[in-house]
Amino acid sequence: MKSASPCVGLIDVGSNSIKALIATREPDGRLVSVDHLTLDTRISQGLSAASPRLSEAGLTAGVHAVEQLFNLAQSHHVTSCTVVATNAVRGASNGAEFASRILASTGLPLRILSGDEEARLIGRGLLCDPALSRWQDFHVFDLGGGSLECLSFRGRHLVQAHSLPLGCVRLSERLVDDVTAPWSSESDQKVRDHVTKSLQAASLSFTSTSASTPAVFCSGTMTSARAILAEAEGLLPHEINPVLGTELLAAILKKIGDLPLLAARLTIPGLPERRADIMPTALATVLAPRRLRPLRGLPAFPLQFALGPGRRTTPLLASRQTLRIPSHTLRVTRLAIR
Repeated sequence: MKSASPCVGLIDVGSNSIKALIATREPDGRLVSVDHLTLDTRISQGLSAASPRLSEAGLTAGVHAVEQLFNLAQSHHVTSCTVVATNAVRGASNGAEFASRILASTGLPLRILSGDEEARLIGRGLLCDPALSRWQDFHVFDLGGGSLECLSFRGRHLVQAHSLPLGCVRLSERLVDDVTAPWSSESDQKVRDHVTKSLQAASLSFTSTSASTPAVFCSGTMTSARAILAEAEGLLPHEINPVLGTELLAAILKKIGDLPLLAARLTIPGLPERRADIMPTALATVLAPRRLRPLRGLPAFPLQFALGPGRRTTPLLASRQTLRIPSHTLRVTRLAIR
């Protein structure tokens, strides 16, 4: 869709994917998505090493993805295009080399966000989403390949922002012995224990939490879960009820985890090939915060989906995917565990 109003572009270099968002501002001040594209690149392989370093393959794939997305932005005649990078580049010893290659290839400087900047910009982006406009108090957990950002809002003001090294690629490399094997109870316990202890050690405050306080997850994992449900019901993803229960997420984890990666997991309709190895770790991470005492009583924890055709989170410095999760229908639960 072309826009008659001036557009700006954002390219977000994440650990697992690289995204572009083209947006414009309406006369009433609202930000509106004109176009978007996500490329699964996973430049973060080896993120858990003592001295993380982007591989040559990761560098090449990352630069190629940025070139492709910049071409998309230019097709909309953007007045400016910003490129930002998060945990994978931030923690890599050769992050500066990656920035130099992007500058040489596209002429665009790469802004490497600190963990605090990343968390706060995600929060700003979510406040732009009209689907969240009715909420005054809510929590946000943004799961990436390298980190988990944890935010709390009270009266629509950001009161807490933490960036923790709990991304699903990082945890898969550190805690899962064989990502191609069926998901074991040992791996599940290690991931959930590690996430829970890390959240507790970070001294996160959920003092405003009540039975009505929603928690929002921003994650390609949740988008994939919804796609799996859509395929199971023979529907398009946006036709699936955006409200998902933790029992349903656990059922999806069991369905995926019971299968070995190479033999069967890749055949699950709706599960992206490049996420098949880390999906169990990601789902276990999503489910882990419910163990925290302040969140344990939430009947609807986690998440609300706020995306779909023509409806997308539109921050100019944080392009993320937003979801919510109370309970879902028994029929879909049965489909998820077939």
